[in-house]
Amino acid sequence: MVSSASISGLASGLDTDTIVTQLMQLEALPQTRLKQRVSTEKSLVTTLHALNTKTALLASKAADLAKAATWSAVTSTSTNAAVRVSGTTTAEPVRLNVTVTSVARTHQLGFTQAAALTDPVTGASTKVRLDRFDGTPVDLETGDGTLKSLAAAINDPANDTGLRATTIKTTGGYRLLVESAETGAAKDFDLTALDGSPLLGGATVRAGADAALDLGSGISVTSATNTFADIVPGVTITLGSDAVPGTVSTVDVSRNTTKLSAALTDLVAAMNSVLSEIDTQTGYDATTKKAGPLAGDGSVRTLRSSVLNTIFPTASSESLASIGLQTDRSGKVTFDAATFASAYATDPAGTAARFTDATDGFAVRLAGVAKAASDPLGGTITNSILGRNSGIDRLQARVDDWDVRLEKRQESLKRQFTALETAMNQMSTQSSWLSSQLSSLSSNSSS
Repeated sequence: MVSSASISGLASGLDTDTIVTQLMQLEALPQTRLKQRVSTEKSLVTTLHALNTKTALLASKAADLAKAATWSAVTSTSTNAAVRVSGTTTAEPVRLNVTVTSVARTHQLGFTQAAALTDPVTGASTKVRLDRFDGTPVDLETGDGTLKSLAAAINDPANDTGLRATTIKTTGGYRLLVESAETGAAKDFDLTALDGSPLLGGATVRAGADAALDLGSGISVTSATNTFADIVPGVTITLGSDAVPGTVSTVDVSRNTTKLSAALTDLVAAMNSVLSEIDTQTGYDATTKKAGPLAGDGSVRTLRSSVLNTIFPTASSESLASIGLQTDRSGKVTFDAATFASAYATDPAGTAARFTDATDGFAVRLAGVAKAASDPLGGTITNSILGRNSGIDRLQARVDDWDVRLEKRQESLKRQFTALETAMNQMSTQSSWLSSQLSSLSSNSSS
């Protein structure tokens, strides 16, 4: 290691520290150029990352619009919250004027006599008879025949009665309420002693009922529940707990043109964002007289052409302008929402196919182009980023090697100049001694 003590110019009068610094600047020129290359390459990688992010977003938006399910979305509305409507992806647009004529309810038996929970209530037998009026009555074993045991036997899942029994405390004791687990007129039943005689003084009946809707024009529909599934294909109407006979509502199921139009607007914006980014990074600036950082990247220029070419069908001769998509003079894509809405209303299936067709669908082809460029496992932009990063690593390794080389060179120069100063100092000392000796000789000769 070179001593930190400085003897710069001690004998020679030269500023050797400055000389070494200037010589090292010359020695470091190759490393400086390497550092500039590293900086340039890192800047290019940052630019490619920005383009890749925009292209990946474009691929995602296009892939969504390439799905048939996206084009099957519907909007379902009802003018009365008590009448709810929903539509599946297979639903056709429909508007119905609905009047509730009845709501679905369970079949109930409220037994007249009250009793203690431990009182026998099943008569001469501990069994009771459940008759669902289907020709196959069931005899239930209650155990000890008490009110508590009767309710338990009805509720026992093993007996599969399809009923719910509740004992309700009143001023005279407990009264038994039994109802069907499901709604509908067909869920009626009777519960008697085994010999057919009434239990607990007989029961007050609230008959089960189907829900019914009047759709006008003499059309009525019924359902055992408060849900009318597929009342028209793909459309379901459900009555809420607050629905009562006489409730009126207009239900509307329509294609969600607004949502689709918004999605297309976003897609076109994403396309133009990618195209503008490419134009900026590959174009020539007449003011600065400099080309963009990606001007020499052929794959990026190819991507621009490929993205723009998706607007032109390959198998169909019909222009996408008929559904609102076309290019302008600047090479960007435009979207006319009104033209699209008109086309979709006239031919929804055909319009959707222009986007989703596996061979020639615009969204399908655009998603393929964008994914091929941005895919993290092999996209062209991704591969370019990876390649440049590898190059940066190699350049940085060379920069690091130069650090070691320059450090050694600086030490060598310092040693050389230190040796020079030392030698010159010794020569100066010897010269002074010789001069003094000669002067002494001259004085002796004179005397």
